[in-house]
Amino acid sequence: MTRHAIYFMQQWVGDHPPEWYQTRVEPSRAVVREMQEAGVLVFAGGLEEDLADAFHADGTSGTMVVSDGPYTETTEYLGGITIIEVETIEEAREWAARVAEGCGWPQEVRVVK
Repeated sequence: MTRHAIYFMQQWVGDHPPEWYQTRVEPSRAVVREMQEAGVLVFAGGLEEDLADAFHADGTSGTMVVSDGPYTETTEYLGGITIIEVETIEEAREWAARVAEGCGWPQEVRVVK
């Protein structure tokens, strides 16, 4: 079994009226329930859009530095992530497509090592 991360950048969501987002809640939750029932779901969750509580940690210089806000060079930020564990890449692709359909915006998939 291989773990895959299915995720999206918040900017991929696009601009929609508030009512549109409400139409995505149930389809998104339905896919998560299906993953649970299929026994492939490890974790799923959206991330807070308000970046006021985000912080950046860097220890690459040999000294730990923690600063307020997201990584300063970032133009996109992660909006949500789902971790699944499946036998094949085809299964991961199918679940990612279902997540994208449920949410209403694109998803990216990568193997978790």
